[in-house]
Amino acid sequence: MNPAHPPAGAWGVLMLFCIPIGGGIPAGVLLARSCDIGWPAMIILYFVSDVILACVFEPVLKLMIAVGRRVEFLGRVTAALKQAVRKTTAPYGSAAGPLALILIAFGVDPMTGRAAAHAAGHGFLSGWAIAITGDMFYFTLIMVSTLRLNSLLGDGTWTTVIIMAAMFIVPGLIKRWRERRGRAA
Repeated sequence: MNPAHPPAGAWGVLMLFCIPIGGGIPAGVLLARSCDIGWPAMIILYFVSDVILACVFEPVLKLMIAVGRRVEFLGRVTAALKQAVRKTTAPYGSAAGPLALILIAFGVDPMTGRAAAHAAGHGFLSGWAIAITGDMFYFTLIMVSTLRLNSLLGDGTWTTVIIMAAMFIVPGLIKRWRERRGRAA
């Protein structure tokens, strides 16, 4: 692939959606729009990217767990990840149901959603179904926001920058607001 000429069309959009963090969603949405790919096809492409993620991440998760039992450093990393999942799921109780797990995937990312579903006892299919459901809700929110903002601004670069900033800043602001609200109550 020539970086000066990225692949266009559905393949280019799918490649952007496969980027796990960063501007993959807004950039993919804008590329799809410029290639006359409608929102239903964007949703399908994003779903395919989540299925690809599941097929790549699940073996990595299982490998980390297995190796973590034998390698002290990876054992500490696995323990830290478990602790992070516990902190993430704490507001939902120790036996988080599917809706709470969907909200985790929506609010954090599908990998964390899958890890939380695994910790709650869900297997491969049900765990990824939960994680992908939350991620699809997140994608839909970002897709609609990107399309609306781009229709207002008419500039894909600024749209991507603003959406990415919102993706990283808004969750932190919500967390601070909740903490302040909790302290006041």
